Parts: sequence; structure tokens; C-alpha cells
Amino acid sequence: MHPWRGKPDSLDSEEVIQGSPSARSATDTAQSVLIIACGALAPEILLLRKKNNWQHLALRCLPAILHNYPKRIPDEVRRVLSEEQPRGWGSIFVGYADCGTGGLLQPVLNEFGVESLPGTHCYGFFRGTELFDQEHEDNPFCFYLTDFLVRHFHSLMWRGLGLDKHPELLDTYFSNYQKLVYLSQLDIPSLRQQAQEIAKQLGLAYEERHTGLTPFAEALNPALGDKHESQIKS
Repeated sequence: MHPWRGKPDSLDSEEVIQGSPSARSATDTAQSVLIIACGALAPEILLLRKKNNWQHLALRCLPAILHNYPKRIPDEVRRVLSEEQPRGWGSIFVGYADCGTGGLLQPVLNEFGVESLPGTHCYGFFRGTELFDQEHEDNPFCFYLTDFLVRHFHSLMWRGLGLDKHPELLDTYFSNYQKLVYLSQLDIPSLRQQAQEIAKQLGLAYEERHTGLTPFAEALNPALGDKHESQIKS
């Protein structure tokens, strides 16, 4: 089993396998599921793996910084699928929704015959796709953050948008928003405080909607196989 290089949700970690073929017999690998996921999802997937004793599940993550370059995601997923499919996994599941690729990820999934997370982005599968879509339709002027995006807001968004050098662009980016909605996966007071500070920094009202991990665990059902679906602990 390969160690993580750095923190599993760090922005620029290279792709890493947790539960690699070299640590498994050919039979074990053939009975295992590989999830190829965005690095931003690594903590939640690993936590669910531990809680549920999903020893048959292996994880390979692409760098979370791709969040800022979504058009690169399809080619990176294709590259990893090309490497992993010949290794004899029982099945492979892609831990991305569309994630800003503009529909370009779906042809890659079709090419390799694999499934992925539902919806258009992480907000949906963390909240529950139908519930999120309804809430967003009721108020489309919300700016959403997850645990990962709160942790990395200033490096991923603030500096990523150039606001550290050009704060005058704040209104250009955020004037259409009315509220920051923090979709929290885990109940971490320090992240809640950071989210509140970000809302104040952006001049937005603040609301927290605690998602927990149940909707995300349910979104992973297609990856797990029938015998595990009814036993999920989140």
C-alpha cells in the first residue's frame, strides 16, 4: 500500500494509490474496486472506507488543483484509466461528477465503460442531487463551499482568482451572489469559523447546511456492489 505524499486533500499532491495492486494478489485485485477520484474527495472516501471496512476498495486520486482547470480533467481521467484498466481490477469507478468539464468527461466514461458520481458538481452529491437542485432553484444567488473549499479558499479561490493582487475585482466576481452557503460534511468548529469569516470577507450573508456523509456514501453505491449498499455507515 503506497503512502500518501503530503495531506490527502492537498491541492497539488500527485496521484497516489491507497490499496495498490502490488499489495494484493491477482485474485484480490480482481475482486476489488478502484475509485479514481478528485483529491478533494480523498478524506471523505478514506473515512467512509475505514468506517465501513471497505477493504475491497482502493483509491487513486488526481491532484485537487484540477478544480481550477476543469478542462484538463477528461484527459487526466483518460490517462489514469488507460493505466489502471489493464491491471485487472474487478471494477473501476470515477469519483468525479461533470465538475465543470462541460460534458467532456462523459465520452471518456463511455470509452472505458465506467460509471461516475452523479450530477454536475460536488455540491450536488454531498447535499443529495435532488435536494440541492431544488434548493438552488429556490435561490440561485448562493455561493457554495464544502469542507475542502473552506480549507483551501484562499489558495484555490482568492489567489486563484487574482484577488490577492487585485481586490478591486471582488465585486466583479461576487456581486451577483447574496449568500454564502457552507455545505459542511463534518462538524468542525474551526471550519465553521473560517466559513463565517469568508462570508464576511465577501460581504455575503451566511448559512450552514450540514450534509454529513450519507448523501455522498449513497452516491458511491454503484462503486460498492450490491452486498455493501445496505450496510453503509456514514
